[in-house]
Amino acid sequence: MKNRKKTNFENDYLLFENRLFMKMLLMMVCSLLVIAGVYLFILKDNFANAVVYILEHFIYHDRDEAAVVYLKTFKRYEIWLFLLAILGVFFVVFRIFVGNVSKYFKEINRGIDSLVNEDAQDIALPAELASTERKINSIRHTLTKRKTDAELAEQRKNDLVMYLAHDLKTPLSSVIGYLTLLRDEGQISDELRERYLSISLDKAERLEDLINEFFEITRFNLSNITLIYSKINLTRMLEQLAYEFKPMLAEKNLKLEFEMQPDIFISCDANKMQRVFDNLLRNAVSYCNADTSIKIAAEQIEDHVSIKVMNEGNTIPQERLERIFEQFYRLDVSRSSATGGAGLGLAIAKEIVELHHGQITARSEDGFTCFELSLPVVGKS
Repeated sequence: MKNRKKTNFENDYLLFENRLFMKMLLMMVCSLLVIAGVYLFILKDNFANAVVYILEHFIYHDRDEAAVVYLKTFKRYEIWLFLLAILGVFFVVFRIFVGNVSKYFKEINRGIDSLVNEDAQDIALPAELASTERKINSIRHTLTKRKTDAELAEQRKNDLVMYLAHDLKTPLSSVIGYLTLLRDEGQISDELRERYLSISLDKAERLEDLINEFFEITRFNLSNITLIYSKINLTRMLEQLAYEFKPMLAEKNLKLEFEMQPDIFISCDANKMQRVFDNLLRNAVSYCNADTSIKIAAEQIEDHVSIKVMNEGNTIPQERLERIFEQFYRLDVSRSSATGGAGLGLAIAKEIVELHHGQITARSEDGFTCFELSLPVVGKS
């Protein structure tokens, strides 16, 4: 593909060179013809006869006297007059050639001005500048796409912040309401007090989660991720992480099943990689059907490790699956509190995996969704 593009560019530049060459050749031929005409006119009798005729009829009215004046005045300098005529011809030819070349620069500047002004139409240049035309239009399309993507990302972020701000108010109002009841009701049973406290704690924890999402957005947009490599036992990390998820699994009566080779070691940034698996497990728990199982499989294949996180739930349509790793993209458009996240977890996971020179993909069919990671055993800085 690159060779084909290179050949097209070379052909375009060859066309440009040939056009300039043909113009220059045509000008040189015309110059030679003009010089030949000047030579025949000045150094032959035509110029002498014309000058003598003018002097005879308009000044001296005598042919012999006119001929003497010609010999004293013009004949002595005819070589210089010939050279001056040649210089004049070359000056005119060179000026025309420069004008032709500058025309191309004017066309390129016009194209750049159109690019700066963000005109909607594609930029059209002369056929000789086809390669430059394609490059300018390619830049225009790239800038337009980046601008559109940035506007969409900004809009999604603004919508997300609006949603989060609204969601912050709900648990905060609940916490304030139940704490107010505990303060104002003096004669309250221990059972009701325990219930109010439990609800307040749940809402406070939800509030904390939402605040953490705000910090997540800030970190994702304002910080550059750097990796600190160390050798870790991947099998043990996944088992330990699964143990920490027991409370979340219990809420939906989920089971965690393992199919892992024992003691798989990889070189990676342990904290960042733990964040990847944390995000994948949270996503699996959020979108998994209750009373089902989440399966984690891991095996080493030559110099890479394959990790799969599978859950049973609604099949994700292909058009949504293609966008699942985008920033602020969320599967649940309704944004319910049960699955309401910032839409950053999978985007962050993808970025961390790619920084480790790995790959992450997702597929969903027949009610099962699987995220698969491929990571090199030896880290690359």
